[in-house]
Amino acid sequence: MLRLFRLLLLPLLVALGGRAAAAEAEIRGRIALPKPPPAPVKQQRYEVVTSGGKVALSPALAVVYLEGEFPPGPPPAPARMIQKDQTFLPALLPVQAGTRVEFPNLDEIYHNIFSFSPAKRFDLGRYRPEDRPIPSQVFDRPGVVTLRCDIHVHMRAIVLVLATPYFTVTDEAGNFRLNGLPPGNYTLKAWIDSTETRAKPVALAAGSRLEVDLP
Repeated sequence: MLRLFRLLLLPLLVALGGRAAAAEAEIRGRIALPKPPPAPVKQQRYEVVTSGGKVALSPALAVVYLEGEFPPGPPPAPARMIQKDQTFLPALLPVQAGTRVEFPNLDEIYHNIFSFSPAKRFDLGRYRPEDRPIPSQVFDRPGVVTLRCDIHVHMRAIVLVLATPYFTVTDEAGNFRLNGLPPGNYTLKAWIDSTETRAKPVALAAGSRLEVDLP
C-alpha cells in the first residue's frame, strides 16, 4: 500500500515542481557601462578607483538588482572574498544585507582588511594565511563598503550591500541575466558607481521573460 501511495504521489510532486519553476520570472538586458580612460598598458585586472568622492570599478562593471517587497526567505548564504597576489578577488562583491563574508588570505604574507565606510566600519587586524578561524564580517546595513589593506595601500575592493536577494553582476559588455524572480511589481536597478544608480519599473507575471535595457 505504501509503495502504491508513493507511485501515485510522484507525478503530483513532479507536476507541482514544474509549475513552481514555470512561475519564476526572468529579466535579461544590457547596461551601457562607462568607457574606461585610455591607458598605455592594458589592464589585467579590475581596480577600485576614487575621484571627487566617487568610488567606481575600472574597467566598469554594474550590479543589477531587483528592489521591492519580497516574501520572507532563508538567511543569506555566506560569501567569500579572497586576497591573492596582493589583490582582492573579486574586486566588486554584491551581497544581501545580513551576509557573512569570509576573507581568506592566500598569499604567503600578512594582510589586513579594514573599512571606514558609514555602512560598515571594522578592522580585522593583520593575519597570516594559516591563521584560523578565517577572518569574517557580517554586512548588515545596505550601502557601499570600500575595503582596504593597511599593509598594501594599493589594495581596494567594494562590497555592495543590498536589501534584496535578487542581484547579479554584468559582464564586461554590460549584459546581465536575473532569473528565479517572483511575480509582482518591482524596480530594476543598476549600480554603476557610488554616485550613479539607474532604475526602471518592471511588472513580472508568472513565468514571464523580459528584455530590459538601462542606457
